Amino acid sequence: MHADAGREERAPEAGFTVRMRVFAVSGSLQSGSSNTRLVHVARDLAPDGIDVDVFESVGALPHFNPDLVAPRAVVDLRERVAASDGVLIASPEYAHEMPGSLKNALDWLVGSGELYGKRAAVVVVSPRPNGGVYAREAIERTLRAQGAEVVVSITLGVVKHEVAADAAFLDQARDTVDELFAALAFT
Repeated sequence: MHADAGREERAPEAGFTVRMRVFAVSGSLQSGSSNTRLVHVARDLAPDGIDVDVFESVGALPHFNPDLVAPRAVVDLRERVAASDGVLIASPEYAHEMPGSLKNALDWLVGSGELYGKRAAVVVVSPRPNGGVYAREAIERTLRAQGAEVVVSITLGVVKHEVAADAAFLDQARDTVDELFAALAFT
């Protein structure tokens, strides 16, 4: 179980910051993925009051089968999503679609309801400035089918060499992460 899952929330008081938990997942299994890097930047740059829980096990989930009793990896996924206030998904686009591993993870949440009522932010990091539109649409459609509210959906166009050049990627990622957190905030 995620460490913060059982933490009790208090009503805001003078000087007390209400914590917001964001569940973040990358749809990429590729080592060195710019989408995975983005969710790590989100975790590292999260403002005070926001905890980002990065799910690193999307590739370890078994193939979705509604006949199966949910294995431990799926129970972990469901518990962590349930404990969150919002969801951040960063994903590449493959063949005009979201990656199969991400779709598989979202399929495991269909019948259990953890995404219902959650605010969701979607970002597709693409080597083309206008790339990723099909993956974004597919992710948004899947989230909305499960009752999530997609509050922001953007493409971050990054040339491959910019990911290696930390400063260029980090500048773009910071701006993107700020926009994502502003959209997820309950203000």
